Amino acid sequence: MRLAAAPISWGICEVPGWGYQLERDRVLEDAVRLGLRDIEAGPPGFLPSDPREARALLARRSMRVIGGFVTTVLHQADRLEAELAGLAKHAAYLADLGSEMLVLAAASGRDDYDIPAELSNDEWQTLLAALPRAEKIARAHGLGTALHPHVGTAIETVASIDRVIRESDVPLCLDTGHVFIGGADPAAIARDHASRIVHVHLKDADADLAAAVRERRVPYAQTIPQGLFRPLGDGGAGVADVLAALKRAKYAGWYVLEQDIALRVPPTEANDPARDIARSRDFALAHA
Repeated sequence: MRLAAAPISWGICEVPGWGYQLERDRVLEDAVRLGLRDIEAGPPGFLPSDPREARALLARRSMRVIGGFVTTVLHQADRLEAELAGLAKHAAYLADLGSEMLVLAAASGRDDYDIPAELSNDEWQTLLAALPRAEKIARAHGLGTALHPHVGTAIETVASIDRVIRESDVPLCLDTGHVFIGGADPAAIARDHASRIVHVHLKDADADLAAAVRERRVPYAQTIPQGLFRPLGDGGAGVADVLAALKRAKYAGWYVLEQDIALRVPPTEANDPARDIARSRDFALAHA
């Protein structure tokens, strides 16, 4: 099993006001201690902006970056060219870090993930036409592309995921938690569309809080400190079934442990994020 870490599991996030941001060294040292020497890049500012400095920082710990999550507005024609230019800069940075995968989310255009983008048919056509261009940008930098359904973006719901699968051939990042919150069945996607899946974000989610987000009864960001995302096996996303389906399909890509949290204050030993990451690591390896 190719198992990697993600900084968001320590509460590192690009959303303004997300929560207390741990020091980078603490996150990297925890990852090494947990045996997770492969990691996603995290949000801008987590790693040094100079790729040489970032690579040297990671090399001192025998770590490497395997991919990065990038949000890009793909459905608004009037800003598409600027968005794709920004995507190219992100792709160049990830490539300079030695990454393999650009994990692409079709952003709503907001700074948060509380309200999804509800697209008109014209906006859908703009997005679908933009996806091959995004792939081409990533490919020009030696990167694969994995489109990431995500709460609060243009691709969140069962209908939007189905439309992307039906009307495009873009490879997918299966994020078990976000797909579950959006109302889809992660294991069914793993069974029925394994050939499209090139990257996996492993997270579990509390069923009641997931329903509250799905039904817009509670803002997404409000549920994160309440424990929306759970250690693998503790929620309702059916992660064991996903792992079994991908194993049958001989999936050979990365599995990224990504349990989004938001810290209100510096953690203590009692609520050390590394504890839950270790539990998720052990669950994943036990089902590999």
